[in-house]
Amino acid sequence: MLTGAVREIFHTNLGVKRTERVLVFTDRPTKRDVVSDEDMQRWLRLKDIAMLLEETGRGFAREVIFHCYPSRGGHGVEPPEGLWKAAFGEKAVESLKKRKLLRAIIQKKASPGKIAEAEEIIRRYSAHAVDVVIALSNYSTSHTRFRDLLTRVCSARYASMPLFDVRMFEGAMDVDWKALGKRTKAIAQLVNRAVEVVISTPNGTGMRLSKKGRRALVDAGDLKRPGSFGNLPAGEVYFAPLEGTAEGTLILEWAPTRRLSSPVSLRVRGGFVEEVEGEDDFVFTLRERLAERRENANIAEIGIGTNDRAVRPDNILESEKILGTIHVALGDNSSFGGKVKTPFHQDFVFFRPTVVLIFRDSSEETLMKDGKLSLAF
Repeated sequence: MLTGAVREIFHTNLGVKRTERVLVFTDRPTKRDVVSDEDMQRWLRLKDIAMLLEETGRGFAREVIFHCYPSRGGHGVEPPEGLWKAAFGEKAVESLKKRKLLRAIIQKKASPGKIAEAEEIIRRYSAHAVDVVIALSNYSTSHTRFRDLLTRVCSARYASMPLFDVRMFEGAMDVDWKALGKRTKAIAQLVNRAVEVVISTPNGTGMRLSKKGRRALVDAGDLKRPGSFGNLPAGEVYFAPLEGTAEGTLILEWAPTRRLSSPVSLRVRGGFVEEVEGEDDFVFTLRERLAERRENANIAEIGIGTNDRAVRPDNILESEKILGTIHVALGDNSSFGGKVKTPFHQDFVFFRPTVVLIFRDSSEETLMKDGKLSLAF
């Protein structure tokens, strides 16, 4: 059954062709990665899943490249040079290094001009880039310049699967992809009419923010078109709020991979988390990350879950896809319409939300009330 589920990724989600080159990569834990024993066991299994993907992919593609690198320690951190070479080719990377661009990009310190220069180099050598990427690293590469250049400049298709658990093959991955796509696109069309969004939950979360000039994107598992990017499991509508506009309070009951012992409160002012309060140890972890850079505290993303087969609350890759939930991310949003660049991106899921959309003419529509969609999608 597992082999069949893996074949679905190549056939149904990515539509891999015999003429194409595929990159499958993962990361391995280092001494600085402090996670629970259960989470470490899940992480260590990622390499086995990646190697199964490599083996299965040989039946679909001209070439499958496997790469494993030491953990980068967090979501949204740029991957190391070795993976850039595997994805873009030696010539592209050497040219980036010669112009002293690669290190600046990896450190997320490249100016718009330097990024434009890097894009021209990547475009010049785009024929050497892989056609398809399956990212099975524990830490997400979704919100990185690495992913952005591959999809936007090289037109590679990119399946991002951070924190993946083999049990997802029998849950959130075992979904009616056609129905999921229809529902997700319909919700995105409605959200894209809004200029403001107000969210609240029974546990005290309440936040208002602007969506002016920002487009809601669809992640529904269809990664066949050139330049496609999304998660597997899939199932969300997401957008980058206008920077500086989010105001309110977020009450966290779940960390990315566990339930908190008690709620953690985030006070949001002017688009940034200004205070983190609570008794769970996660408070100190989050304060430490937000203190590293001011940009890490940015309200980076609002997402709406659309996958009716997703159920697990203890793994953010799946929980943010649960139909009837929303998620809010902090940190980087530069790869999906925002302006904040930082080596940090962390999502938090919220249950039983009420979501109110405010349109340009000041009229309102309730998209979701207490976790139930108001319309049939």
